[in-house]
Amino acid sequence: MKKILFLVLAVTIIGCKKSDKKDTETKKAVVKLHQFVGGSILVKKLEVFSQDTTYTGQTKQFTDAYYVISHPKGNLMWDAGLPESLVVPEPFNEPSGVFAIKRPDSLANQLKTIGVNIADFKYFAMSHSHFDHTGHANLMENATWLVQENEYNFNLSDTLKTKNPALVSLTNVKKINGDYDVYGDGTVVIKYMPGHTIGHQVLYVEVTGLEKPVLLTGDLYHFEENRTNKGVPSFNFDAKQTLESMELFEAFAKEKNAEVIIQHSPKAFDKLEKLLKK
Repeated sequence: MKKILFLVLAVTIIGCKKSDKKDTETKKAVVKLHQFVGGSILVKKLEVFSQDTTYTGQTKQFTDAYYVISHPKGNLMWDAGLPESLVVPEPFNEPSGVFAIKRPDSLANQLKTIGVNIADFKYFAMSHSHFDHTGHANLMENATWLVQENEYNFNLSDTLKTKNPALVSLTNVKKINGDYDVYGDGTVVIKYMPGHTIGHQVLYVEVTGLEKPVLLTGDLYHFEENRTNKGVPSFNFDAKQTLESMELFEAFAKEKNAEVIIQHSPKAFDKLEKLLKK
């Protein structure tokens, strides 16, 4: 009799565990991802994207993507493209002679295509604070800015004589140190990958309906060859730290079997568009 009772109890426990697992899987948040073109960047002196003369005399066309992540607990915007002042007919050749840049449209107009307003964001985060990722950042002042504390201090510390004007309107700030699970359920995770800037970060997203999670590189890599050869731009904050972050990134991408999207790559942009439309 005792053996029978034990067997019934064991079967019941196993059944409950399977039920709990099924309920957890069923209740997993629906996460959507949208990508937008925040700018077009013609790199006229590609050699700045190497520590040596590898790309001397070469040019390359970049895109400048930013992303909207929809989650039941609130929308997140990742990166902010080029400034809206660059919504102009002809590309602007900036003074250094390295880039010719322009932006196709304003944030408000682009968000209309998915039925979202600028005020509809709970969170805002950027891979880093270079000009091609902070373009419409000041428009996100009502969202909570998720930023590495060292990146924040590098741009807006009270000790600075001149603060980054592209970010001064962002006063609703959550400073983080290291990886950060945005919604607390593992579906959207900021991963700390410093080197390009002091507080550079990348974004992991489990998009509902996709076979693989998406891993957005920020500027850890700029184009496919850059990833293959582990090329480090001449203007990176710390070359050694960049290479260490690349190793961590690749290990994480392999662990998660993630779809790596290089944010400045037109090829990667097109690849993600096709995946999102399936």
